[in-house]
Amino acid sequence: MPDLDSLAPDRKLALRSAARTLHDEFDGTFSTETIELYLHTSYDQFAGTAKFTNFLPLIAERFARQRLHALARVEGKHDDGTPIVLFLCVHNAGRSQMALGWFNHLAGDRAIAWSGGSEPGAEINPAAIEAMAEVGIDITGEFPKPWTDEIVKAADVVVTMGCGDACPLYPGKRYEDWELTDPSGLDVAAVRPVRDEIRTRVDTLLSELDVAPLRS
Repeated sequence: MPDLDSLAPDRKLALRSAARTLHDEFDGTFSTETIELYLHTSYDQFAGTAKFTNFLPLIAERFARQRLHALARVEGKHDDGTPIVLFLCVHNAGRSQMALGWFNHLAGDRAIAWSGGSEPGAEINPAAIEAMAEVGIDITGEFPKPWTDEIVKAADVVVTMGCGDACPLYPGKRYEDWELTDPSGLDVAAVRPVRDEIRTRVDTLLSELDVAPLRS
C-alpha cells in the first residue's frame, strides 16, 4: 500500500478525498479498513505504469469502486439482478475497450460492463478511440486496467479476446471467446471492421441476456 507520508501533498489530499467518497457510498456494506485497503491497493496497481500520475488518485478511486461493487455482489451484500459482462483482452487498450464502449452505449443502465487486460497497457489505442468516435461513442474516459478475482467472480459472462491461457477460468461461469483482429499497430481504416464486428457480437450478447438495445 502507498506510504501516504511519502506522497506529494496534493496527491495525499486527493486520496483522502477519494476515501471519504467511497466511505459514503459503501457505508453499511464494508468496513473502513476494507474500503481503504481496496483504494490503496488499487493505487498501487497503477502507480508504476500510469502515464499521467496526477490522475492516479482518481483512477484508483474508480477502480476501487468497481472492485467494491464486485465484492458486494460476490459476498451477497448487493445483487439487484442486473447482468454483468466482463470483457478481457491482453492490454485492455483496443478490443475490450471498444466492446465496453458498445455495450454501455447500447445497454445503458440495464446491464453492467467491465473490462480488463492480462498485461494492461499505458493508454487506450488512439485508433480505437478514433474509430469509436466515428460512431458517436467516446471512450477517452476509460483507462487500461487489470482484472481481479472479485471482478471475475462477480461477472455473469466473461468474454475473452486473445488473452489465451492468461485469462482467468472459474468453474461454472459462462465464457465466450471472441476471435478478433488485434488493433494494436493498425490504422483507423483497419480498425473499423474490428469495431463493426464487435458491435454485431455485442448485439447478439445483449439479445441472449434479454436486454433490448437502447439504440438501433
